[in-house]
Amino acid sequence: MKELVDYIEMKIPAKPEYVGIIRLTLSGIASRMGYSYEIIEDLKIATSEACTNAVQHAYKQNEGGEVVVGFGLYSDRLEVMIADNGKSFDFEKTKKELGPYSASSQVDQLPEGGLGLYLMETLMDEVRVLVNSGVTVFMIKYLSEERIDHGTTISNYEAN
Repeated sequence: MKELVDYIEMKIPAKPEYVGIIRLTLSGIASRMGYSYEIIEDLKIATSEACTNAVQHAYKQNEGGEVVVGFGLYSDRLEVMIADNGKSFDFEKTKKELGPYSASSQVDQLPEGGLGLYLMETLMDEVRVLVNSGVTVFMIKYLSEERIDHGTTISNYEAN
């Protein structure tokens, strides 16, 4: 495993209107790292789903709360962490209750609430969930050999 080059952390209020800020930040980070447009869109969808789950399910109405989003930038991958301190759920139990799905599953046949988990696992290379006093979602997307050079990439950064 390559060593961490940079770490960026953001804390947003657990409100839907702030999820777009995370999407924009992620887009800038992923573009700078050299991900293709298609992969950046996948990253944005998966991260938005995790953030939306935290916003919608972590806190009771008007309780307030925060969602912490961390981006670990490596020369070969991007790690995204989304954490809340709200109500926990059992990821495996919830996933099992939603029923089995696979890459061949039809999206319109997924049960309500199961699309977010399906998208995260389908679009990212690795997804891990830690349930403790809140929920923390770790997602990893590896850079392929087909990097897009937008000027200063991580490898350029290391050389400077």
